[in-house]
Amino acid sequence: MNPPIDTIVTAETPEGISIALRPAGFPVRCTAFLIDALIRIMIFGAVAQLLRSAGQFGMGLLLITAFAISWLYPILFELTPAAATPGKRTMGLTVMMANGLPITPAGCLIRNLLRAVDALPLFYGFGVVSMLLRADARRLGDLAAGTTVVYRAASPRPGSFAAAEPVAPPLPLTARQRAAITAFAWRAQRLTPERAEEIATLAAAACGAAPARDVRLRLVGIARWLHGQRAMPPAPIASPGA
Repeated sequence: MNPPIDTIVTAETPEGISIALRPAGFPVRCTAFLIDALIRIMIFGAVAQLLRSAGQFGMGLLLITAFAISWLYPILFELTPAAATPGKRTMGLTVMMANGLPITPAGCLIRNLLRAVDALPLFYGFGVVSMLLRADARRLGDLAAGTTVVYRAASPRPGSFAAAEPVAPPLPLTARQRAAITAFAWRAQRLTPERAEEIATLAAAACGAAPARDVRLRLVGIARWLHGQRAMPPAPIASPGA
């Protein structure tokens, strides 16, 4: 599945770290809203069926339920670790502060209270116009609360060590050195060859070699040996019809 195509914006945390965010545009947010609306209708309908024989008392409980569904439904879900309603989670979205930090209770409360403003004059007119005019697709409630709705970062796929022949470390290694070499071996494939070699050269002493062009491979080989590999696994044989 191809990643969503959308504008990339950069947020800077208070620590000065830049984070790339992919704001969710109007179509995907509209779809998430419709999913949540369907869930709310189903909840309201189920409660109405249960209370239909309770008379005025049941009507009072039904009105309380309608209020909770309208106002507490998004707040409760956005304050969970996922920071998203079921509709947003289905569409792979999450709510966070515009500076890239997790959403705060105050931000969550403000953005949802101001839905009343975004809904004006009809069918979320102000909110839709705001999302369409802004590159970060933030509605008025998001602007007031300092929040934004973005695509949830995909969990990294399980990786593997870079290719290298397993080799025993020539020197006894401390737990910290073993952890550092293992971390490097996991990341080596995602680094440029030049950067990987530069980092590996700093650990040349750990693999008992003078700085050379093969230090990167020796470090990866040591990591493989530390994890129990004693020979490179055979390469898969492609079938004739592949």
